[in-house]
Amino acid sequence: MRHQRWMIGATQQQLADSVGVKFQQIQKYETGMNRVSASRLWDIAAVLGVPVSFFFDGLEAEESAVSDKCDFPHDILSDREALELLRSLYSIPQKQRRPLFELARALSKIG
Repeated sequence: MRHQRWMIGATQQQLADSVGVKFQQIQKYETGMNRVSASRLWDIAAVLGVPVSFFFDGLEAEESAVSDKCDFPHDILSDREALELLRSLYSIPQKQRRPLFELARALSKIG
């Protein structure tokens, strides 16, 4: 939820206003402190512009792939710097993006 909210540039307050709760409730949903009811998840998905299944698709496969292949934090999408990097990368035109990707790949092999 946090990742998708962040990717569309919405604040917790904006999401909260759109679904009719206080921003503190959104914080609790995003941290897992409170469960999200099915109807509330439906509302949140609509505001974020994703299907409800977005929150469930590939969950098990993603966890095992990340833990098996990578040495970065388990939930990289919760890392603000990683999300900012992704957002910045996708704001660059595609023709210019590919060379940056190749540079990052080459640098990762050096380090």
